[in-house]
Amino acid sequence: MKNNNWMNLVCLLLSVLSGYAQLINRDLDFNQDQFKNVQIAYSKTTSIVFPYSIKSIDKGSQDILMQKAKGVENILLLKAANQNFMQTNITVVTADSRLYVFVLNYDEVCPDLNIKADNSAIVNNDILFSLDNENQKKIEQYSKLALFKKKKIGGLKRSRFDINLSVNGIFIHQDVLYFRLVLGNASKINYDIDQLRFFIRDQRKSKRTASQEIEILPLFSTSNSMQIPDKSEVNLVYALSKFTIPEKKYLTIQLIEKDGGRQLEIDIKNNDLIDLDVLNSF
Repeated sequence: MKNNNWMNLVCLLLSVLSGYAQLINRDLDFNQDQFKNVQIAYSKTTSIVFPYSIKSIDKGSQDILMQKAKGVENILLLKAANQNFMQTNITVVTADSRLYVFVLNYDEVCPDLNIKADNSAIVNNDILFSLDNENQKKIEQYSKLALFKKKKIGGLKRSRFDINLSVNGIFIHQDVLYFRLVLGNASKINYDIDQLRFFIRDQRKSKRTASQEIEILPLFSTSNSMQIPDKSEVNLVYALSKFTIPEKKYLTIQLIEKDGGRQLEIDIKNNDLIDLDVLNSF
């Protein structure tokens, strides 16, 4: 009788454990389904395109190789460091305060080569950045607003060798200045941009007098294109931290051609920054 009771107790315990295990498996499957699955390979590169620049990336295993694409801020490149790795994951934080999670699986035959990061991969959209990063999305939004503003200014332009450089709008919102530029190429030869620089320098002086230059690095640009095709025009906005131009100095915008001699400069005086167009809040 005692043996039967003992066997019944064991069976009951096994039944409970089995049910509990099934419950855990269901929960794990459910949680896994919350994340976007991506197949990557050892001999092929997978690219994930995000709507905003990548601010932070982390991988769950050393079996994964990853880096941002050269020259861009919103494309992540992935590849397997070892074949047949165990399932792992990566997390990505972007400038629009969103956290993405991707579950990575090995597949040498049919990997996902090009993926668009959409809402299905977002697990949190309430990330808190430091002040500089927190403002990045707003700077991008106001740059686009400045790009399509109808109000234009004139008088700030230079033309040479059928290449045109002009500033047709200067805007401000809080602590950021937005310069809207027009780059024109009326020639039959593509213009490859080597540099487009902003710096404050002394007024023109004799060759014997030293001239000081202070470069201002842009916070954001609405275009990453490094070429002005022939017979075309490019409109773009550069966002810069606010500044004033000291007396007897200029703000110079300098356009330099790569491996070429078609160079243009525009000098902007302090008077040009007095009556700025204020960008309204969204």
